Amino acid sequence: MIQAIKKNIHFRTKQKIKNKWKAFLGFFAFGNLTRRAILFKTDKWGGHFYTPHYQMHFKPYRFKRIKLLEIGVGGYESPYSGGNSLRMWKSYFPFGKIFSLDIYDKSPQQESRIKIFQGSQVDFDFLQKVIATTGELDLIIDDGSHINEHVIQSFEFLFPKLKKGGIYVIEDTQTSYWEHYGGTSQNFNQEGTIYQYFKSLIDGLNHAEFMIPDYQRSYYDAHITSMHFYHNMIFIYKGDNNEASNYLTNNTVKNG
Repeated sequence: MIQAIKKNIHFRTKQKIKNKWKAFLGFFAFGNLTRRAILFKTDKWGGHFYTPHYQMHFKPYRFKRIKLLEIGVGGYESPYSGGNSLRMWKSYFPFGKIFSLDIYDKSPQQESRIKIFQGSQVDFDFLQKVIATTGELDLIIDDGSHINEHVIQSFEFLFPKLKKGGIYVIEDTQTSYWEHYGGTSQNFNQEGTIYQYFKSLIDGLNHAEFMIPDYQRSYYDAHITSMHFYHNMIFIYKGDNNEASNYLTNNTVKNG
């Protein structure tokens, strides 16, 4: 027990010095997120090539007092591993609060402006407690289990907790094609896969054009304003999707 406490204190001291140095260097990366990813050694660049997409979509939020939640800290079961992307986000958003959750105890990775919760991304009682602490979120990133069912369930619970004008991001969507994650490479329209699910929401962007009299919009019809698909990732924007048709009124032909 005493050895564990000493190890934790030593880790925190060493980590604090290292993180302060990287934060100082991060200042000279200016708005370049890829440079920060390399500096903080997150696989969002190199292992993947996500940072240019993130920079394009997140740039308007950079100097705002945003709240960002990332599902997944990284480093698997070791409490002394992971947190690289959280520190990258902290550097990129100098006025932002960074939250994260992980199935494992990652409390040693916490620091100023970074708070980590322990629990499952599909435990809705746990997620409700997280949201009660964080309040409404501006940005949500799912870099968690990547299990198809988990990704969909987390989205359905958390997207309504996102502020209007916010963005929900899903990483590593290649698992939609991997059987051991609940996906398939045989039937791209198989129900329950990541891409089948999110492709099914695309038509809702155009719900005003459905020729179905008095069509009742779903929550996603009403609040998804755009979706951006890239290699292994999806960005979903939240807002009021109430743009009217130039041809239909209440999903019926005008004067028809």
